[in-house]
Amino acid sequence: MDRYTVISADCHAGADLLDYRPYLEKKHHDDFDAWAATYVNPYEDLLADTADRNWNSRRRLRELEADGIVAEVVFPNTIPPFFPKASLMAQPPTRAEYEQRWAGLQAHNRWLADFCADAPGRRAGVAQILLNDVDAAVAEIRRAREAGLTGGILLPGVPPGSPVPELYSEAYDPIWAVCAELDVPVNHHGGSASPPLGDEPAARAVFMVETTWFSHRALWHLIFGGAFRRHPGLKLVLTEQGSGWIPGVLDMLDYYHRRLVSAATRVATAESKFGAGLAESMGKGPGEVWRDNCFVGASFMRPHEVPLRDRIGLDKIMWGSDYPHDEGTTPYSREGLRIAYAGLPREEVAAMVGGNAARVYGFDLALLDRLAAVHGPAVEEIAQPLKEVPEGATSPAFAPGGSVRVW
Repeated sequence: MDRYTVISADCHAGADLLDYRPYLEKKHHDDFDAWAATYVNPYEDLLADTADRNWNSRRRLRELEADGIVAEVVFPNTIPPFFPKASLMAQPPTRAEYEQRWAGLQAHNRWLADFCADAPGRRAGVAQILLNDVDAAVAEIRRAREAGLTGGILLPGVPPGSPVPELYSEAYDPIWAVCAELDVPVNHHGGSASPPLGDEPAARAVFMVETTWFSHRALWHLIFGGAFRRHPGLKLVLTEQGSGWIPGVLDMLDYYHRRLVSAATRVATAESKFGAGLAESMGKGPGEVWRDNCFVGASFMRPHEVPLRDRIGLDKIMWGSDYPHDEGTTPYSREGLRIAYAGLPREEVAAMVGGNAARVYGFDLALLDRLAAVHGPAVEEIAQPLKEVPEGATSPAFAPGGSVRVW
């Protein structure tokens, strides 16, 4: 085929606020009506004329096809019932908040199943869960998978001071077990797990500097917590957190693993207590876990990250457009692919822009190849280096001066 089959491993969608009502259990309708009547949406993009890109299925298909994309992994974006802000960024609920928040996320999952069914084979919806009640989360994972959500689950962040255990806790083993059993990925998206910092200018700047680090914590929590030893079929996807940090962080984690495991055998050292039992609980080292169990949703991959692709793993990288966000590449995704991948071997590009995502999320490539024959970007086009950034492009993919981040 002369065109690439592009699957965006990072897109966002959700219902308009009142459209969640039919998906809520009826016992919550009165409370929802009262809450929705006074709720003020804090997000300008969800109040703009373009907000319907989150739920208008036909418009969405049309715009993605025009951008060269034939399928997508769908993360949340709008406000679910009873949430103060987007669930991706929200703090874990308190015990008093849990029942209504959980009902709100289940309503989103039901809506998302219908939204995905409207474009068969082209949307892998990511189901939302909460960690307050592990048994309820496991039941919802099974229900969502049976309802057709093939994108796995969105693992909530656990900021310091949360009312739920840290992610390394064995309390979450039933969640890892059912995800491994059903072969659905555990997705952890950038922006999750950051603690509240306030709204001062400095706080906003600190958030931008630190937010990806807090999101990365899920990786070493699950590794050191032994989740992959106990559930070797578990798949973890880290999305919209960059990708250039991965080789350096894996080197660091391997260093600590070797150092602590070695120290554990020397009972007289100060470090011995830190490594006690680690080798037995973890099994493989961090680098091996990454090789066998982990993937990266490398949203709008930037040129300085591409030379690291072999160290990250060519079979790990899944490009994403981040539609419909302003920082996404739409409507310039072809240019975003060119600035990153021009000059690379065709088979490498094909894997990063679609093949890997198809394998991880279970897309039918035969179906998508037929669509890509019409809508996909031409191989020759992507091979041409981008000489001029499109006017109006707002994605960091096109920002000059990029360098590999320490995290």
